[in-house]
Amino acid sequence: MNLDRRQLTDLANQLQQGTLPLERFLDTLAPPLTADVGHARVDLDRRRRCGFPEVVYGPGKSVAALEQIFQALLADGVEVLATRVSAEQAASLAPLFPAGRYHAVARTFRLGGPATRPETVGYVPVVTAGTSDLPIAEEARETLDWMNVRTTVVHDVGVAGPHRLPERLNLLAGADAIVVVAGMEGALPSVVGGYVDCPVVAVPTSVGYGMSLGGIAALLSMLNSCAANVTVVNVDAGFKAGYVAGLIASRAARRPTS
Repeated sequence: MNLDRRQLTDLANQLQQGTLPLERFLDTLAPPLTADVGHARVDLDRRRRCGFPEVVYGPGKSVAALEQIFQALLADGVEVLATRVSAEQAASLAPLFPAGRYHAVARTFRLGGPATRPETVGYVPVVTAGTSDLPIAEEARETLDWMNVRTTVVHDVGVAGPHRLPERLNLLAGADAIVVVAGMEGALPSVVGGYVDCPVVAVPTSVGYGMSLGGIAALLSMLNSCAANVTVVNVDAGFKAGYVAGLIASRAARRPTS
């Protein structure tokens, strides 16, 4: 915890006067780095190290485990983001966390956060090739929103209808980074990359016929992109793409303007 001189002086005075126990004084200066909740050791130091708190991966976790992890994060003042949460998990979590927000398409569960969110930083559009790519795109968009990065979804502009992308290029102007989600042959990130002056984070999806190999065909196509500004995350990794693009936008917002 970063304390200014006034706060540190106030704590020292309370300690000296005996109104602040030594353990609480030490915890304030050096808060715990992890919370052991039995099912997991929750990383409470990640925001300091990496800029953003730990994100919870839903699959394989019981509702009891998710509840304990969420409670540990909330106690540390973290706005919870859990990814790949099933509808069944969400239904069980809803009575435990009535203020929770489940996004059925993105499969994200969010909880907590400030009553009034600060002004958003940066700009990262999320572009989809087709409607089948929407769940992964929404996961990226939810991640960016959790990171407080301004975002929008530019939907259904795949290469099968090449006139559709130029019609929406105005929505890509001024972006710090762009997430492009595509399956099938995975050509859209290269096309987008040829129009913009920022990094393009490409997400291959497991959408495709026959020998698309669960998204591997799109992955290989994106890795071989001829557009120099395209980088690639794993198949269906909407969260990872949103997070990487969000880091780019957040760092750009912190850069001095002069």
